[in-house]
Formats: sequence, structure tokens, C-alpha cells
Amino acid sequence: MGKLAGQQREQHRILIPALIVILALMSVASVATGAVKIDVSSLPGILFGSGQASARDGVIVWSVRLPRTFLAVLVGASLAASGAVLQGLFRNPLADPGLVGVSSGSVLAAVATIVLGQNYFGEIATRLLPVTAFIGGLLTTILLYTIATRDGRTYTATMLLGGIAIGAITMALTGVLIFMSTEQQLREFTFWSLGSLAGATWAKTASVSLFMLFALCLWSILARGLDRLALGEAEAGHMGVNVQILKRAAIVATALLTGAAVSVSGAIGFIGLVVPHLLRLVMSPRHRFLIPAAALLGAILLLAADMVARTIVAPAELPIGIVTACLGGPVFLWMLLTNVRRIET
Repeated sequence: MGKLAGQQREQHRILIPALIVILALMSVASVATGAVKIDVSSLPGILFGSGQASARDGVIVWSVRLPRTFLAVLVGASLAASGAVLQGLFRNPLADPGLVGVSSGSVLAAVATIVLGQNYFGEIATRLLPVTAFIGGLLTTILLYTIATRDGRTYTATMLLGGIAIGAITMALTGVLIFMSTEQQLREFTFWSLGSLAGATWAKTASVSLFMLFALCLWSILARGLDRLALGEAEAGHMGVNVQILKRAAIVATALLTGAAVSVSGAIGFIGLVVPHLLRLVMSPRHRFLIPAAALLGAILLLAADMVARTIVAPAELPIGIVTACLGGPVFLWMLLTNVRRIET
């Protein structure tokens, strides 16, 4: 047992620093990659105001590439950390941030803003899209939490099934609004619903960074409780964990992380589902290490997907949700088949 614990400590000491180094390298590559190539050797001069960098390259890096890179890191980390927290809460490796209704609520609010908002308020409604998408996701999560809570206790099974039901209802309402939309509105929503970081700006990044960073910091509070919750709610309660407070904190963190991410990038699937599961295959499932590792790997994978989306059909841009679906779909099927075999055996 002591030998196993020692091996796990060595894994953490190696894996997390390695992920930090890879994230730094991927961030540099992201800034240099795009329809207009930026020489990596010129980046220090652009960033620190020295060297012979052109004015065009400076504008591209500071106004386009850097905010996009920062936003990709924040969104990828938020989605993956949300998945790690939810999988610990539901004690199910197939749990996904979309289960708590955040994504479906955000999508419905976004469609309503695009269709109804533009009809009544014009183009100003489009600028409010991140705000309304975040509010929609948060309200949906609050509704689901209210449905799943009885006599001061929150039932995760009810929340899971309620999330599926609310997702179906919001999808139906979204379909009605899409039917009412114009061709331009439909094209705008389609691109947004498939996910994109094309509209990244410093203002948009700053508007969600506080929500994301606050929620990511909750991992240190949730980690020990989620570890004990893996033994069962009754056992966790006997070990001193206030299960109800733990559930509420996990739900709030998930709502903040996923809602903020969806509001600025649209619906990006599979990051929150695949990343925590892959990490559990190579490291200890202790959430003290799993959640920060998931945040780092989620940021790395979304940066990689964004670079592919920017370059594969350049100068056009592929929605990033298509890239993550192509990568995550086969992995999800493998996870599903693996779990079915375990159940049958």
C-alpha cells in the first residue's frame, strides 16, 4: 500500500509540471499559428516592445491572438474541471457538465437573444449574447437544483434525470425559435452552437475570467469531500463531510465554470467528459490532483483544437466544436464500451 502511494506521488510530481510546460509551449504555438504566420523568434520583441517586429504583427498578436489564447485556456480549463467535479459528485465517469442543464439553458438564451433580441432591439442584442447565455445557464441550473432538492437534501439521481428532461424541453423551445429565425440568424446561431473562439477580445476574456478563476479555486475546498463521497454519501457523512454543502458548492462551481465558458465560446462538447476520464487512467483519482490536472489538460486540448480549427480550412475557420467532436466522439464510444464490458462481467 505504501509502495502504491509512493508511485502515485511520483506520478503527480511528474505529470502536473509536465502539463504546465506543455501548456506554456502550446500557448506560444497558439499565438504564432493562424492564417497569418508569426515567427516565434519575433514574439519577444512584439510582447516586450523590442526588436524589429512589424506594426501589423503587433496588432495581430495583441488584439487577436493573445486574447484568443487566454480565452481558450480559460474555457478548456473550466470545462475539464467541471467534468472532474461532476464525475466525482455523481460517482460516474460518464458524467458531463451538460447534465446539469447549464449548456442547454445557455443555448436557449442565446437563440432567444439572436432571434427575438435582434427583432426588437437590433444589433445591440448581439453584444449582450454572452451575458444572456450565462444568465440562461445559471437560471436553468437553479431550476434543476430546486427540482432535485427535497427536505434540505439534494438527490443526484433526480438531478441527473431532471437534467435530461430540462435538456429536452429547452431543445424543443430552441427548435421553435430556430423555426422563427431568418436565414442570417440561423447561420449565426449555427456557428455559435458549434463553438468558436473567433470573437475573443480582451473585454470578453476579462468579463468571464473572474467567474472562472473563482470557481477553479473551489477545487481545494471540494477535493477532500469528493474523495470521501466516492465511498458513499452515508460513509462521507460519518467521516465529517457535510454532503449537502458539498453538493451545493459543486453545483455552483459547475454552473459558474460551464455557464461562463458557454457564454463566450458557444457549446463545445467532450472536453469535460473525456479529459477527467483519460487522467484517471494514468494517475490517482484523488481530486486534489485530478481537478488541477484536468484544468491543465483541458486547456491544452482546447488550444490544440483551436489551432486545428484556424488552419485546416484557412483562411476560413472551422467551428471548434466540430474538431472536439471528431476527437472526443471515438473516445466516448471507447469509454462507453469499456464500461458496458465491466458491467457485464
